[in-house]
Amino acid sequence: MSVGKSVLDTVRQKLDLGDYRKKHWEGTFEDYLDIVKERPEVTRSAFQRLYDMILSHGVTEYHDHKEKVIRYNFFHEFAATQGDGIFGLDRILMSLVNVFKSAAQGYGTERRVLLLHGPVGSSKSTIARLIKKGLELYSRSDEGALYSFAWKEPHGAFAKCPMHEEPLHLVPAEMRATISALLNEGKDGNERQVVIQGDLCPFCRQMQTERLAKYAGDWTQMLDEIKVFRLTLSEQDRIGIGTFQPKDEKNQDSTELTGDINYRKIAEYGSDSDPRAFNFDGELNIANRGLVEFIEVLKLDVAFLYDLLGASQEHKIKPKKFAQTDIDEVILGHTNEPEYRRLQNNEFMEALRDRTVKIDVPYVTRLSDEIRIYEKSFGQERVKGKHLAPHTIEVAAMWAILTRLEQPKHASLTLLQKLKLYNGKTLPGFTEDNVIELKREAANEGMHGISPRYIQDKISNSLVAHPDEGCVNPFMVMHELEAGLRHHALISNQDQLQHFRDLLGVVKQEYEDVVKNEVQRAIAADEDALQRLSSNYIDNVKAYTQREKVRNRYTGNYEEPDERLMRSIEEKIDIPDGRKDDFRREIMNYIGALAIDGKRFDWKTNERLQKALELKLFEDQKDSIKLTSLVSNVVDKATQEKIDVVKSRLIRSYGYCDVCSTDVLAFVASIFARGHTKK
Repeated sequence: MSVGKSVLDTVRQKLDLGDYRKKHWEGTFEDYLDIVKERPEVTRSAFQRLYDMILSHGVTEYHDHKEKVIRYNFFHEFAATQGDGIFGLDRILMSLVNVFKSAAQGYGTERRVLLLHGPVGSSKSTIARLIKKGLELYSRSDEGALYSFAWKEPHGAFAKCPMHEEPLHLVPAEMRATISALLNEGKDGNERQVVIQGDLCPFCRQMQTERLAKYAGDWTQMLDEIKVFRLTLSEQDRIGIGTFQPKDEKNQDSTELTGDINYRKIAEYGSDSDPRAFNFDGELNIANRGLVEFIEVLKLDVAFLYDLLGASQEHKIKPKKFAQTDIDEVILGHTNEPEYRRLQNNEFMEALRDRTVKIDVPYVTRLSDEIRIYEKSFGQERVKGKHLAPHTIEVAAMWAILTRLEQPKHASLTLLQKLKLYNGKTLPGFTEDNVIELKREAANEGMHGISPRYIQDKISNSLVAHPDEGCVNPFMVMHELEAGLRHHALISNQDQLQHFRDLLGVVKQEYEDVVKNEVQRAIAADEDALQRLSSNYIDNVKAYTQREKVRNRYTGNYEEPDERLMRSIEEKIDIPDGRKDDFRREIMNYIGALAIDGKRFDWKTNERLQKALELKLFEDQKDSIKLTSLVSNVVDKATQEKIDVVKSRLIRSYGYCDVCSTDVLAFVASIFARGHTKK
C-alpha cells in the first residue's frame, strides 16, 4: 500500500459525515417551526447568544480581598485552546460579561456601543478576538445552532438572504402575535419565549413582494419557495462576524459599513434603487446575527460614528437609497487613552459618548499574573536550545508591574512592598483591609506604565542576541530592558525615563537578595549538620531556661550554657539581646506543647528557627567552602568538591542549569568579596 493511500484511508476513518450533514441541515419553513417549538433558543438575539456562549464554558467562583469574583472559564480554558490567554483581569471580564448579561435580558445595554478602553498591549484585541472565535465555534455546536433562509429563483438556484436573517422575519406583522403564542404554548414563565422582532432587509422585502404578487397574497404558498438552512458564523466567510479597521481619512467611505451599489447590475434591473442591484456587504450588514469589532474605533471619521449611533440605539442602519434596515448584532470597539480623551473633549461627540458603555482594561498589577503572560511565550517548552535561568522572567515582570503602580501614600511603604502585598504576600502591620484601601486610593493604577509587548520584545532580544550562550540570565534581560528605554516611543520626558531606570535598580537589588538567599540555603542544605546544630541549640536553651548546666559530649564535663552559640543563631533573625529570654521561653513552651500532644520537636516546623539555623550554618560553611575564592578563579580540589555539591543542590532544588548555577555562585561570591553580607 502506498503512503498516500494509507494517509487518505486514515483521514476517511476520522471523517464525521454525520456531523457535516448536521451543520449543513436544510429544510422547509414548516420544518423550522418544529425546531423552534422544540428548541426556542435558536431564535436568540445576538447578545443572548453571546452571553450563553460564554456561560457554556462554565464559571469558577473565588474570593479576592473579601470580595466574590466570578472567573469565566471561556477567557482561560477556552483561550488556552486557541493559543491565547488573559491573566489577572477576572474583575474586568466580570464587568464585561455583566454588560452582556444585562443586554441579553433587554435592560438597555443592548442599545449601546461597548468600548474596551485601556493602554496599548492590555489585552483589548485579545478579548475581542476570543469572543469572535468563541461565537464561531459555538454556532457549530448543537446548543449554539441558528438558522437563516434562501429564496428559490426562477432558474432553480437559491439566493440567500444577504444579511443572514432570522427566518421568523418572514412572518407578516399581523400574524406574529398568533404564531408566537402557538410556539410558546405550554411554556411557563421561566422557559425561553419566542419573540419575533425585526423586519426583512430590502433584498428580502423585494423577493417577498414579487412572490406574494405571484400567489395573490397567499403567504403560505410563498413559503414553498423558501429554504431554511443551518447558519455557521465565520469571520473568514464574512458571515455574522465583521471586523472594521480605520484607513487613511481620504480613503474612508461609509459604504464600507452599510454596503454599496452594484453598478454592473443596474443595467439588468433598470434602477440603482433596486435592492438586487445593491451589495449588502458592509461590515454592519454581514455582522448581522453576530458581532462586529471596530479596531481603534475612535480613530474613525465622524461620518462613520454617525452610523454607529443608529446601529446601536435603534438597531438600524441606513444603506444608500434604501429605508432603515434592522440589524441584530453586538458592536464592540476598542481604543487607547489618547483617542478616548479626544472623544471626551469633543462636544460634537456627546451623542456617541451617551451611547457608549466603557470598560476599562488596565495592565496587570499582580506579579504572578504578569509572569504567566511571559511564560506562555517563553516557557521552557517554547524556548528550544536555550535555558532561561531562574528569576529571568520574574525580574522582567517585576519591573513591568512597578512601572504601573502609583506611589503609596503610606509613608512607611515602598513601591516594592506594595507589589508584594498585591501579590498576596504578608507584611508586618498590613492587613487585607489595608490592601483593599491601597487599591481604592489608586483607582487609575494599571492604566499607564510599560506594556507587556515591550517586555516580550526585550526577552526575545536576549534570546537571540547571545547565540553562543546556552543560558539567558536576568542580567541579560535587564540590560536589554534598560538599553531599550532610550528609544521607547511612549516615554515622553526625562523624569519618566529616570523613574523607570531607578525602578530597574530596585529590581536588581531585590534579585541580589533573592539569589543570595538561594545560595545560602543551598550551602546550608546539609540536613545532618542542621539537625546537629538544632540539637545543640535546644540543649543549651533548655539548660539556660531551667538554670542548669550542659554536659559536654566530648569531655563529659558539665558546663555553663553556650551563650555565644545561642546569640549567634538568634541574631540571624534580629532577636535583640533584651528579648532573648522571651524567645528562648517561647521555643521551650512550643516544645512542651508538642510533648503534651505526644509529638517530637522538629526544627523544620518552626519557620523562624529554621531560618536562623540555615543562616548560622551558612556563615559557618561559607568560610570552609571559600566561596569568595570563586572570584579569583583559584579553587583547590577540596573546595571545588564542596562547590559542586552546592551547584547540584541549586540545579536539583531551584531549577538552575550547570551554566547559570556557576554564574550565580560567582555573582554571590562577588557580593561577599565586596563585603556585603546577608542581614
